[in-house]
Amino acid sequence: MVSATSDGLVLGQSALKLIVAGGFGVGKTTMVGAVSEIPPLRTEELLTEAGAGIDDITGVDRKTTTTVALDFGRITVNPELVLYLFGTPGQERFWFMWDELAAGALGAVVLADTRRLDSCFPAVDFFEHRDIPFVLAVNCFDGSPRYPVEQVRDALDIGARVPIMHCDVRSRESSKEVLVTLLEHLVHRAEVSALT
Repeated sequence: MVSATSDGLVLGQSALKLIVAGGFGVGKTTMVGAVSEIPPLRTEELLTEAGAGIDDITGVDRKTTTTVALDFGRITVNPELVLYLFGTPGQERFWFMWDELAAGALGAVVLADTRRLDSCFPAVDFFEHRDIPFVLAVNCFDGSPRYPVEQVRDALDIGARVPIMHCDVRSRESSKEVLVTLLEHLVHRAEVSALT
């Protein structure tokens, strides 16, 4: 039986931890904010002169803030299932946070930007080396080139079992589709593991 406590905690509820990762300025904060049912926790700070020469802002030169720790959001799928989303910082100097954020995560979304496709390599490597299932979502920025999924797969050398899709993280529906694809991927992997 599911019941709520006075502090909003729901007893009998399952929680799934999911990660949203990718390079600097790829849309992680925007995606978490687009789908979260609560006001998202954001740890954004202004970009300053101190980061000049350290942070590569090529292709995102109009960006004025950066996530320095994490983004956090929540989605209640049904009374028994809640998704907790943790967005990683994208700048290399904050990558030390990734191990802590990924602890206990069941899966991840790796966001990619076709203008700077190489910026998602560290996230892809991170999840592959830790055997954390992930999907790759190409965030379609206005004016950015669009490539077929198979071209993106080839460019990043990602295996056929990893789902790849296009999305617009500003859209709640598009971001939800990415998360649904990740959940379906997790279920499929679990079914395959059960058979072996």
